[in-house]
Formats: sequence, C-alpha cells, structure tokens
Amino acid sequence: MSPSLSSRRRLSLATATALTAAAVAAAVAVPTPAHADGPGVGSPWVVTVGDSYISGEAGRWAGNTNNGEQYIDALGSTAYNDNSTNSAELITRCHRSHSAEAFTGGSVSGQNFACSGAKTTTFTDSDGNFKPGLDFYDDGAGHQGQAKMLQGFAATHNVKLVAVSIGGNNFNFGSIVQSCVSDFLASPSWWPDYCNDDSSVTANFTSSNVSAQTTAIKNSLLNIATAMRNAGYADSQWTLLVQDYMSPVPGGAAFRYSQSGYTRQSTGGCGFWNADADWANNSALPTINNAVKNAVTQTALTNTKVLEIATAFNGRRLCENTVGLLEEKGLASWTSAGAVDKTEWINQIRTVSACCGSNYYIQESLHPNYWGQLALRDCLRQAYNGGTPRGGTCTRTGTGFDAYGDPVMTLA
Repeated sequence: MSPSLSSRRRLSLATATALTAAAVAAAVAVPTPAHADGPGVGSPWVVTVGDSYISGEAGRWAGNTNNGEQYIDALGSTAYNDNSTNSAELITRCHRSHSAEAFTGGSVSGQNFACSGAKTTTFTDSDGNFKPGLDFYDDGAGHQGQAKMLQGFAATHNVKLVAVSIGGNNFNFGSIVQSCVSDFLASPSWWPDYCNDDSSVTANFTSSNVSAQTTAIKNSLLNIATAMRNAGYADSQWTLLVQDYMSPVPGGAAFRYSQSGYTRQSTGGCGFWNADADWANNSALPTINNAVKNAVTQTALTNTKVLEIATAFNGRRLCENTVGLLEEKGLASWTSAGAVDKTEWINQIRTVSACCGSNYYIQESLHPNYWGQLALRDCLRQAYNGGTPRGGTCTRTGTGFDAYGDPVMTLA
C-alpha cells in the first residue's frame, strides 16, 4: 500500500524533493479570479489544451520499478482528480494530473482542459469514454469540446497563453505502439517481425494521410483562435504556443537491454526491436512533428509560437543506457537523493502489470511520468517568459532541480 500523504511529509527528504512537493502544492492551489477578470484584465493565466502529452498522463509515477508501485507513487490515488473537491475526474480517463505542465506557478495561474486520448475532433472511445477535441462540440448535457471550454473560461479570465499538444492520436500513436510491442513479443530475434512495415502502421504515414492530418491539426488550431476571438480577445492579447512531441525511447544502439529474449519488455517495459526504435526516432516522430509545425504555418495566424521538445528527454528516455529502474540504480524510492537524474522520465509500456488490482493504467504507457511532467512544466514556464511568450527548443541541460523544484531545462 502506498504511504499516506501525511506519512510522506514526515519523511526526511532531500531538499530537492521538498522543492518538487512544493511545486505540486502550488500547482493545485490557484487563486480565484475577481469577477471583473477577462480579456486583458486581471491576473494572468496559462491554459493547456490537447492530448495526453500535455494533460499530464502518467504524472502520478516518478520513475519505474518492478518491485512495487508504492516506491514510485509520487502523487497517490488523487493524482488525476481535477474536480473542485479533488475527489474525482471531471471527465473520466482524461488524466489531468496535478504535475501537468499547465501549473507553472509563480505569478501566473494554470488551467488544464487537455484530455488523454484526444484527437482534433470530439469522439467517444470504444470503452465509452468521452474525448473532447479542439472543437466547439456541445451536447447540452455538459459534454463540450475543448475550444468551447476555452471560450467560456477565457471570457472571465485573463488568458495570456494557450499551449497546445495535438495530432499524435490522429496518427494513431497508441495502436502503433501496440503493434510494435506485439511484433516484438511474437517473433524471435533470429527472425524479427518489425512493426514499421505493417500495413496498419504504414497507412498512417502515406503522403495523403499526412496531408489530411496536417489539415485537421491546422483547423483545430484555428478553432482555438476562434474561441479566443469569441471570448473577446484581439489576437495581439494572447499567444498560441504549439508544442511538438518528444522522443520517448532511444535509438536501438542506446537500449540497456538486449533485444534477444524478452527482457527488454518483461524487465524494461520497452518492447521494441532496434530497427523499430530507429524508425520511430528517424521517421515516425519527425513526420508527426513536421505535420504539427506545418499546420501552425498553414494557419497564417500572427500570434503563434512553437515549442520544440523532440530531444528534451534525451538521456532520460525509457530503457536508455544512461538511466535505470530504481532497483538497478540502488535507490529505495522516488524520494531518494538523485532519483530524478538516475531514473527514467518516461513510463514503462504496461501489459499484464496494469491489471489485477494494480493502480497502473495501460494508457499511461510511454508517456512522460512525474519527472517528465515537471521538466515540461519548466519548458512551458520559460516559454511563457514572464508574459512575453517565446518559442524555441527545450532541452535538458543540468542535474537536480531549479528554484521551482523542476528538473533543469533550457529553452533556446
């Protein structure tokens, strides 16, 4: 059983760990705006919209271990609760964690409308979970698209920056990962079955589909601009910051587990053949990221910036030979001194471990974990730039934590 919050507070932690706890507390406790707040008036806000890579998916877990989830449970059972009493999710399985990057702290408040699994348009998934897109969907019964949510919020809050992560699910990211892991587990090292040539995978990367998804991303970004205009904003009063996607696994040569046998998945939770990992980094990721950046250009909006994070986690990626599981690094738990620099910032790909009483979710697989979320938060804080937003490339540039309790990142 995970230790209670009160017992964790009694632990004698390293100063850096105390800083991360303070950062999470600051993220949850945001001020209530004055009634007169609205476009250009009142305290500033950052709003995040989009998919799991900005909602905070996997933000509960700090690193990875096979010894017991209690050793990496940074936020506990309420990690994804985002209603007013912190007792439930506003939208089931959106997984808006308290460590999400929206909550930059300091003089700016954060609001997170993003939802794990979201695409550019609203839909309901096969499990019956509502997935709001970047549109104006409204069924009159409380289900709204994220552009609609943003429009209502922005009318009564001074929104200075809207950060977006969208497009990965349009390219069926989840099913591609599933295909890669399935092919790894179902074929021997002397006759590997690669996912990068599966028809179900390659169909996502045809020129016609890339063009179609680029247009879909463009239109969703235009919806965000329309929402802000409808809320009373001039384009000059706010900035649209669009982030691309990070590399979650290293190239094949940098895995710390051999691709022979099943250790790569059974121990590391990273069941990719070397060739598929190389393809993911050299072909799939650049294709998706270029679609996102091309979509930004095609909007012709004048108030856009791009936050590039493709290499932000290099050196801390899942199964990379520069980091390890808690037990591989001799760490007792996520609170151990140096854990942020010795463990992974990407959650393991879960299969059988996400069942049978476990608190893990399969949908958390291959997403930035607690450390990763805080790193992205540092990137977003620098992009906000004290109210004069800027774009750039965010990379990991140091060890330990900054003054906010987040891993040290640099936006250049």
